[in-house]
This record gives sequence, structure tokens and C-alpha cells, in this order.
Amino acid sequence: MYRKKSRGWYKHKDFILIDLACLFMALILAYLIRNGSVRNLFTLGIYRNVMIFVILVDLFLIILFESYKGVLRRGRYQELRSVIRQMILIELASGLYLFTVSGGHTFSRIILYLMGIFYVLLSYCTRIIWKKRLLHKMAEGGEHSLYIVTNYDLASKVIQNVKEHNYNRYNINGLILIDKDMTGKEIAGVQVVADLNNAPSFICQQWVDEVFVNVDETYPYPQELIEELLEMGMPVHVNLAKVRSTPGQKQFVEAIGGYTVLTTTMNYATDRQALAKRVLDILGGLVGCILTGVIFIFIAPAIYISSPGPIFFSQTRIGKNGKPFKMYKFRSMYMDAEERKAELMAQNKMSDGRMFKLDFDPRVIGNKILPDGTRKTGIGEFIRKTSLDEFPQFWNVLNGSMSLVGTRPILQDELRQYELHHRARIAIKPGITGMWQVSGRSDITDFEEVVRLDTEYISNWNFSLDIKILFKTVIMVLKREGSV
Repeated sequence: MYRKKSRGWYKHKDFILIDLACLFMALILAYLIRNGSVRNLFTLGIYRNVMIFVILVDLFLIILFESYKGVLRRGRYQELRSVIRQMILIELASGLYLFTVSGGHTFSRIILYLMGIFYVLLSYCTRIIWKKRLLHKMAEGGEHSLYIVTNYDLASKVIQNVKEHNYNRYNINGLILIDKDMTGKEIAGVQVVADLNNAPSFICQQWVDEVFVNVDETYPYPQELIEELLEMGMPVHVNLAKVRSTPGQKQFVEAIGGYTVLTTTMNYATDRQALAKRVLDILGGLVGCILTGVIFIFIAPAIYISSPGPIFFSQTRIGKNGKPFKMYKFRSMYMDAEERKAELMAQNKMSDGRMFKLDFDPRVIGNKILPDGTRKTGIGEFIRKTSLDEFPQFWNVLNGSMSLVGTRPILQDELRQYELHHRARIAIKPGITGMWQVSGRSDITDFEEVVRLDTEYISNWNFSLDIKILFKTVIMVLKREGSV
């Protein structure tokens, strides 16, 4: 799912938080130098109120004057002027506040002036340091994988504009030319990875967060390719010079590389929605990691006694938009489970082989079929039925590679078998639970139904839907209805 880019003052929330922290520290340092201790700072009413007031004033001024607009393009002298102007306005507002409220005369003017001096020093230094860090990240490439679809004559200009205007958002991982086959060659330092004919099959197998389509006026837009990308759940940005609406998709106007584009995607999250989901993931991840430690004490000996070897199992899975990551679980299978998978494929419950599921898996620790046909289970089946094996994934949730709610992380081999519309499943972070799991879990054997449920979740996502799925998951686990 696409995360809509921030606009206005909220775009530079990192600088805002740093600035507020600098102002807070400046007041503490001023009070410390004046009084030799900060013991009474938070108990004296006038000082506590001034602290709250100056922080609110600082935030108000940042929003009102858009203090961080173009911050990365400002030189050191311009940055110093910006900090001094902000300090003067804060000092004037604080003086007016102290003149207006009762008890304002008891506030030390020395502290007020020292606060301004310390604020200038701290804010200026931290802004310069933080800008250097961001610009260094820009040189390394951004956190989002972008592929550009264009024609040969326009390619260099588009690449340059994206790098200049989208400083640390994008890592341009590939170029697709619609008018020439130059696969394997480079243009402006970016490799040409495909031509128009083989672009869909190539992108389907790669880590791709977004695709930007911008072609010269003399060429028609590759509408068939755009429709195939949207079928894969891919956010597609198209230069507004030539666009048409796409039914069933979310569309809005943005800016990329200095171009005004129409972005089309299955669904998107605003900054507030993304923040709410991430906060929920962090809280859930912390609780889950604590529970994982408790569970480890009890099941680790049982796993090791039944099958000597590592307690944890890690495996490379495919994350959001095709980005690989390491997923962790408590080991519930014997050490040779992967080697034995091929011989068991004939018993696969999933109808078309794109996922692997068995009614009774002999690779699970303790699972045996006795001579009389009786099926015997052990610790492996117990932790799978109770979903205890999933708990180490809370570490994946905490580090951001997974979410509490999403689609199940797939194997690399499974991705290679995907048709274009199947790839829409990975348009969002994989989750510990999701729509498929609470809609039948292990009872669903039709892979197309799994894809339908997952794409339905992505298309209709909102924060309250995640809460509903989490509650349903807890109820189903407590009832032990299948396994997540």
C-alpha cells in the first residue's frame, strides 16, 4: 500500500521535533546556570507554564512561517538567519506572555535571555548536523525503490530531476525504455533493466515500491504496461501531460522530480494513518517480544530434546513490494524439513501449488504415523496449533519488516510462480495475521481466494479494520481454530 507523501510543514517533522527538543534543552540549561540546579524547574508554576508556552509558540511559528521550507537547499548563513529570527520571535512572544500573566515578574529575565542564546547554538548546530546526515543518505540513495519508464532521449533529464527534487526518498533501481532495447547498459548511472515487452515479467520478480512513467510528447503513453502494473498492485505515477482515469483505483496529484504527476494506486495511507499503524506495531511488538522471552523458557527445552538443533528458525521471505527480509519463528520442524518438501508436494492441499499446506506434515517435530495408521503428534504440532511458533515474528514487527496485520510473507520460490495479479498481495507489509487468516485460515485451499481476500484487505484498509482483524485473531487462537 502506497504511503502518500507529506506536504507543507509536516513534511519536515524530523526537523520540527529536533527544534522543539533544542528549545526545551535551552530552557533547562538556562535555568541550571542561573540557579545551579533544575530541581524546582517543573514544580514552580510560572517556569512550568513558560516551558509549555514557548514550545507551543515555537510550533506555531514553524507552521505559520513554514520555517523549514527548502531547508536542505539553505546555506549555513541562511540557516543562522532563520534560527536567529525564530529566537527573536520566541523571545518577544515570551516577554509579552510574562507581561500579561500574573506572577510573570517573578520569572528571571536572565533565564529568558540565556534560553535564547542556547537555543540559537543548539538549534543551529543540530540543523547543520541533521542536514549533513540527510544529504549523505541522499548520496547513498533513498529508502524507496523506484523504476522509471521513459524514452531514450528523455531518460537522462528525468533521472537528474528525480535525484535533485526528491533528495532522500528514492533509490532509482532501474530504467525501462519504451523505444529502444538497451537492456544491461546504463544511462546517467542507472541501469536499463528491460524494454517495453518484457517489463511486466521483470518487475513482477523485483523489489519495486513505485513506478514513474514519463515519456516525450512524441510518444503515446504505454497504457497496456500501466494497466499491468496496476494489476500487480503497483503505485504508478504518470506525468499529467497525458493521463486518463482508471476505474477502481485511488488517484491524486503529486510532484516527482519537478513534474506534476497523477498517482494511481490500490490504496494509500496518510502520514497520520501510517503513524497510527506503526505505533500499534511498536506497542504490539514490544509486548510480543516480552511474551516470546517467557514462552522461550518453557518450549525451548522441549524443542531441543525432541530435535537437537537451533531453537529459532530463520528464513528469507518476500516483504512489501518484493523487498526480501529475514523472518523468525520458533522451530517446529525437523532440521531436514526443506529437503523433504519436494517429496511431499503431491499431498499439497493448495489447489495450484503456489502455496504449500498439508493436513498432516511428517516434517513437524514429533509427528509420526504408527504402523496401525494412528497419527501421533508432538511439540511441533502443539506450538503450530497454538500459534506459539509465530511469536518470534514480533521482532520482525518491532524492526519494521513486518506488521501486526497484513498479508502472510511469501517465499522467494512462490513469487517466481506468480501471475501479475497475484503480486498485488505484496503491495503492503506482510503481517502476523490478516484477512485470509481470520476468514477461514487453514480451511481455505484455493489460492485465488487467498489472493482475493488479501487484495480486498489492501483496497479497503483503514486503521479500524486492523483492530477488528486483531480481535478476531485473538478469539480464533484462543479457540484453536486452525493455525495462523
